[in-house]
Amino acid sequence: MNKKIKIDDLTQKDFKETWDLQTQLLDSIITLKRAKRNGETTEETPNYFLFVEHPHVYTLGKSGDLKNLLISKEQLQQKGASFYKINRGGDITYHGPGQIVGYPILDLENFFTDIHKYLRLLEETIILTLAEYGIESGRSKGETGVWLDVGTPFARKICAMGIRASRWVTMHGFALNVNADLGYFDNIIPCGIRGKQVTSMQAELGREIDEQEIKEKILKHFKELFAVEQYM
Repeated sequence: MNKKIKIDDLTQKDFKETWDLQTQLLDSIITLKRAKRNGETTEETPNYFLFVEHPHVYTLGKSGDLKNLLISKEQLQQKGASFYKINRGGDITYHGPGQIVGYPILDLENFFTDIHKYLRLLEETIILTLAEYGIESGRSKGETGVWLDVGTPFARKICAMGIRASRWVTMHGFALNVNADLGYFDNIIPCGIRGKQVTSMQAELGREIDEQEIKEKILKHFKELFAVEQYM
């Protein structure tokens, strides 16, 4: 089992281009898995972790409700935002500048074959990262992602999550609001959950946050929780 991971920071990249790249990586891993099972190779399957920041975009999960997008196609264009219906789980969310998006493309057969455990470890990665900045966060029962003030009228989401897995290979991932413009969330019902707010690290701490520093902390906790090594 290969527990090494290739890290790639794509910096700013179009959502569709990044989606296509994820799909290519996932398909290549699945092709290699088939070849291994057929005895055609002994090569280990690779694992990847992509960081990216997208231009303004709204994405709707495969089981999502289009009614949770509250603006028209024309209004999307006016706001310089795009929209895609995609193949991850979950409902609608927003990606944009000031948000750190992480896409782990892992062969879970290198780690464990448990999707729920995978999601909980992704959440824990973000929870531990936020704790380094004095932000206490946690999980909300039945609502994937990372939240603040869970169980109170002030509950608010700081990190959304949505994944797809095929033959135990993952794609898509998490979106942590660091310095994001939260006004863009007013155009949707985030994750299809009514009556709950969205927040960012900047909003909680009252200052702009160093995004490169955040990425380093996310990777530190991800490596520890998944017991992975980084290809150098």
